[in-house]
Amino acid sequence: MEYYAPRLRQYARALRKNMTEEERKLWYGFLKSLPVTVKRQQRIGRYIADFYIPSCRLAIELDGSQHYEEAGLEYDQRREEAFAERGIAVARYPNNAVTQNFSGVCEDILRRIPSAKKTETEKNDG
Repeated sequence: MEYYAPRLRQYARALRKNMTEEERKLWYGFLKSLPVTVKRQQRIGRYIADFYIPSCRLAIELDGSQHYEEAGLEYDQRREEAFAERGIAVARYPNNAVTQNFSGVCEDILRRIPSAKKTETEKNDG
């Protein structure tokens, strides 16, 4: 079992209670109703992923403007490397993609979830 600092646990809980507008839209408008388990603000090692789908080892990250500054880019690179060491892929979307191309973001996420594709096909065949 992996040890998590209590501070990180409290921070993840606070992030779940105070989601950004884009996180709320993606969660309530799409991720919450997927046929797979999706965890919000999931602790992974020393980091917290915005959303995590354990069945396909996929972290979903929504990026605000700070992620495109030098410090943010370096931090995200270290974080992605830490996730990759655990066999976790990362899907990144800028916040404006969620607001301006919500269906495109949702379709891209669905393409990355094998079991969701199967469920969607079964629904369409039924």
